[in-house]
Amino acid sequence: MEAERGSFDELDRLNPSNPYSASKASADMLCLAYHRTYGLDVKITRCTNNFGPYQFPEKLIPKTIIRALRNLQVPIYGTGANVRDWIYVLDHCEAIRLVLEKGESGEIYNISSGNEISNIEVVKEILRYLNRDEDLISFVEDRPGHDLRYSLDSSKIRSELGWKPKHNFSSALKETVKWYVENETWWKPLATREVLHPTPWKPDFTDAESGE
Repeated sequence: MEAERGSFDELDRLNPSNPYSASKASADMLCLAYHRTYGLDVKITRCTNNFGPYQFPEKLIPKTIIRALRNLQVPIYGTGANVRDWIYVLDHCEAIRLVLEKGESGEIYNISSGNEISNIEVVKEILRYLNRDEDLISFVEDRPGHDLRYSLDSSKIRSELGWKPKHNFSSALKETVKWYVENETWWKPLATREVLHPTPWKPDFTDAESGE
């Protein structure tokens, strides 16, 4: 859900702005309805944006790394001012484990790290790690229904279950960049022309460049 100010807690009203987020909200409602009606053991987690090794190349961080490694332009939707709270995948996994083991049935737990950073700043940091010039950045037409800012209040899981993130964003991002640099054999078969294009209507490199 988009938050112009403040942060959403678990009791705030869901108000999805695009079909994808609506499908996730619908899944929450369906699961909670089964819990209330039939006593199904349900625990819901809501997390901010993940990053780390093995993330599919279509996502912002791996796509930026891979395209920069190939000296291709790095597409950013709109002005790049969209803000996301980035959480390292291992911190997210630890939070899920705690909810599974100690969380209350029928409860919702937000998971966030407090790393609210704009997309443009994330891309610039990756380019610095790779010693690439910011001239690679290319602004493309914004996505329909693209939320400006996501922000979750995770005080519930922190106070009730004792969770907190262990990884610093910049150091975890640097390690993520290093992993993609060293593991081309994993991502190369996935980094097809279709996956790495900034938009489906604006191809910008040939099959030879894409490694197909």
